Amino acid sequence: MKPLSKYLPDSSLLIIVGLALGYILHQTSLSGATLDSHTFFLYLLPPIIFDAGYFMPNRALFENFDSVLVFSVIGTIWNTFAIGGSLLFMAQYNLFTMQFTTFEILVFSALISAVDPVAVIAVFEEIHVNEFLFINVFGEALFNDGVTVVLYQMFKSFALIGSENLSVLDYATGGLSFFVVALGGAAIGVIFAIAASLTTKYTYDVRILAPVFIFLLPYMAYLTAEMVSLSSIVAIAICGMLMKQYIKGNITQAAANSVKYFTKMLAQSSETVIFMFLGLSTISSQHHFDIWFIGATLFFCLLYRAIGIVIQCYILNRFRAKKFEVVDQFIMSYGGLRGAIAYGLVVSIPASITAKPMFVTATIAVIYFTVFLQGITIKPLVNFLKIKKKETRDPTMVESVYNKYLDYMMSGVEDIAGQKGHYTFIEK
Repeated sequence: MKPLSKYLPDSSLLIIVGLALGYILHQTSLSGATLDSHTFFLYLLPPIIFDAGYFMPNRALFENFDSVLVFSVIGTIWNTFAIGGSLLFMAQYNLFTMQFTTFEILVFSALISAVDPVAVIAVFEEIHVNEFLFINVFGEALFNDGVTVVLYQMFKSFALIGSENLSVLDYATGGLSFFVVALGGAAIGVIFAIAASLTTKYTYDVRILAPVFIFLLPYMAYLTAEMVSLSSIVAIAICGMLMKQYIKGNITQAAANSVKYFTKMLAQSSETVIFMFLGLSTISSQHHFDIWFIGATLFFCLLYRAIGIVIQCYILNRFRAKKFEVVDQFIMSYGGLRGAIAYGLVVSIPASITAKPMFVTATIAVIYFTVFLQGITIKPLVNFLKIKKKETRDPTMVESVYNKYLDYMMSGVEDIAGQKGHYTFIEK
């Protein structure tokens, strides 16, 4: 239906279908369909993150790696503590109908800070925004998921132990685990990327096997990281990004096309299921509707993201050749869509946290607000602000050769000057 698909993002249409399906099931004896957190994290999330990592425009990512890292790590930590602290301050005046502890609200603020790559891809690919803006928002959305899950797990364990039973050593260990989990996940991703690259190199004659390893080894990286309590999202994303460089030369063109379309199909199917279940759970979940809590969460999400983006861009612009303009900062603030990750995390909150029904309702409300209102209005805003669009054509042979030549020349210049900059990083 052209009028609908023209103005509504795919994700919002899928939620509407899920709502309709949920209503039908609710009127029958089949009600109660919810998404299990194990199903979400072990089966639905890996294809989406692998797709994002495998088709990541690596050159653009390496050129903007400093800003992506700042937005995904510093930005997520800032949002988590700012939102959590503000909601905790409001709770002191008994404005909310359910009580919660400091760590319980930090569990919620960690998951609600997750900018979702599924929702960002769904919206930003439709509006064809320029690569610089896309890579900063999407790169942040991809890597901040790893940061969010680490913070979420840390605060969840603190909440279950209880603040009165925690020592200074526990806090120090929790802070240290943040870096260990993220870097450990990245290391596992690198190891499995090397394994996948070597495997496809030595199975060139057995062509039917190569695509199997391309899917199997990244998923093994994800499961391995999950087993040893490291960041599985970072592991599979890094694995996908690194192995792509070598696999393209190790497999036939037909196999490369098969991998491309099968990966896209898996990711699209997972996204469909997640957004459908989001609509379903709106009808079937146990909700606790607190208008003050929902309103405050929405307001703080928008406010602190905007403040964080402006401050971080101001600092980054002092050290970058490519500056973040005011319109870029606005779209980045406005493009902070919440979705599958936040939903997956909120349904996996332990039942022992009494405020869980209020957290679930508030999370679904925030997702609906960002996917529907921001997702629908971002396209007219991009057109109105005359944001530069992505070029649809592929670079010519001359442009490709010149880009390579420029990369090597500039890394040589940096080496002679004794500097370690973007081009040295790109070359490595």
